[in-house]
Amino acid sequence: MLRAIVLLPGAMTVLLPAVLIYAQGGPVIGFGLAAPLAALVVLAGAALLIVGLGLFYRTVSLFAAVGRGTLAPWDPTRRLVVLGPYRHVRNPMITGVLSVLLGEALVVGSVSILVAAAIFFAANATYIPLVEERGLIERFGDEYLAYKRNVPRWIPRARPWSRTDEFRP
Repeated sequence: MLRAIVLLPGAMTVLLPAVLIYAQGGPVIGFGLAAPLAALVVLAGAALLIVGLGLFYRTVSLFAAVGRGTLAPWDPTRRLVVLGPYRHVRNPMITGVLSVLLGEALVVGSVSILVAAAIFFAANATYIPLVEERGLIERFGDEYLAYKRNVPRWIPRARPWSRTDEFRP
């Protein structure tokens, strides 16, 4: 699990931003805006970081405890995880990583991290429906198809989904 975290989201949320910040010559707190506005930008970024880290922690924990696997393609979950944040949206782990990237970009004032976040989202918006979801259908069949019908990919549903929802009139 640790290897998967370090190699995948760790590289995206720690290594890449560090390289980008170094390349831009260091952080520009709050994008160099005037003090009150810069403080708001930094606070918004900190809030996104906290939410993103919490979401990431919760999803990885569920993958290990419930799914009996990791976030890595070489050690996927053995059971479909449809608890916690997965009851609202199908890809909360990606949302968590994206929130961390956006939060970092706001805190350190980095347009290059914003661009990296956009590329990260675009790559996942392409990869997930073309590759990952096909694999989930192969592994979990009708169970995943019912989940997919009821839980949106990116925009969370307000009311948490339950497997019993599929069988209600």
